[in-house]
Amino acid sequence: MGFLYYGNNSYAVEMDDRPLAHLKVAMLSLLRAGKCMAFTFDRSAELGSGRETLWISPSTEIRFRFLGGRPPRISEPWVRSIIATADSPTGLRMVTEPADAPADTGAPADTHVLTPA
Repeated sequence: MGFLYYGNNSYAVEMDDRPLAHLKVAMLSLLRAGKCMAFTFDRSAELGSGRETLWISPSTEIRFRFLGGRPPRISEPWVRSIIATADSPTGLRMVTEPADAPADTGAPADTHVLTPA
């Protein structure tokens, strides 16, 4: 499990390392392009369930923390699927990995950059 920390580390979103690594590449690719985004995610039952949305801009403080020892390989089709949600009414959302995307065959998460369309 890993964490996305938002705004001075006062708020944390928890998720598995592999999806978090893909979210990191998607978010940082959008932010590098100067884009702002609403990030909508489902809350766990322990936190009361439901959905929550965070506004993220290039000036927002965010930090990614991974608990696993090595970075997963990145699936470009999965990252592109996540980036594609950024312009939707609900904003950027995690989506399931495309079935036709090869799992763990891309570059390691710490070396990957995509240019948003």
